[in-house]
Amino acid sequence: MRPYLLKIHKHHEHSFSIRHDLVPFFYNKWHYHPEIELVYFIQGSGRQFIGEKIHHFKVNDMILLGPNLPHLWRSEERYLEKESTLSEEAIVIHFLPNCLGADFFNLPENIAIKQLLEKSKLGIRVKNETRDKVVTLMFELLVAQGAKRILLLLDILHLIATATDTKTICTGGFDFHFDKSENERLNNIYQYIFKNFTQQITLEDIAKVAHISPHAFCRYFKARTKKTFSTFLLEVRTGHAAKLLAETHDTVADVCFNSGFNNFSNFNRHFKSIIGSTPLAHRKYYQEIRQQNSHSTE
Repeated sequence: MRPYLLKIHKHHEHSFSIRHDLVPFFYNKWHYHPEIELVYFIQGSGRQFIGEKIHHFKVNDMILLGPNLPHLWRSEERYLEKESTLSEEAIVIHFLPNCLGADFFNLPENIAIKQLLEKSKLGIRVKNETRDKVVTLMFELLVAQGAKRILLLLDILHLIATATDTKTICTGGFDFHFDKSENERLNNIYQYIFKNFTQQITLEDIAKVAHISPHAFCRYFKARTKKTFSTFLLEVRTGHAAKLLAETHDTVADVCFNSGFNNFSNFNRHFKSIIGSTPLAHRKYYQEIRQQNSHSTE
């Protein structure tokens, strides 16, 4: 099943687009587009799917997505409620790989940028000092005119291409097969999981969402995500638990059960396997970061 092919609005006077979004919630369908995307989250939080990887996005995150890399931003439920008055905010740049000419990035001077664009097919997380410098340029680009726009875009790409504090997101072995006839199915599966992962989800439940038998669903899901459904659900629940441990004072037991786990010993085992540390060590790590940040601002 393929994600949506999202049509990016183009302005006839510009070779690429940049926009400042202030919306109730971000576009939350599993989609892709031929344009490379650089997104910086100013406000808002939720879960992100990029290729086969599941993470949380939050304020101050910056992601570079290569052409045709499927992705989805699922805002937290509080943003999706009908009565919500909350809003999310981001700056987004979209540009085609050949927007500056078919051979522009093949020039010897642009070798680092060309390698970056190739690497972006796996998704790239831009962090720390590089992110902060790029943010400044993105705000300049929002109001720039004429050739200044191109120069700023090149400055942004050069900064990311030469940075040492970036990290790829997906693995090189993930392969995307777009089947136009099954446009809705995987998106419906993801949305159902996001909405119900804190409760029990049986194989029969999720198979009904996909309108296939449980046995067929197992084969279908593994073929398209390279993961079993149970592994995928564990990653969603564990990611949510990691966020709660880092951001709240809830007890570890409460976090366990509020994330969809019904067995405390299993929770500890799965958390350590997926996150790489115990729940208590994970919480301690983020407490220390907060303390360091508070001391640095005093």
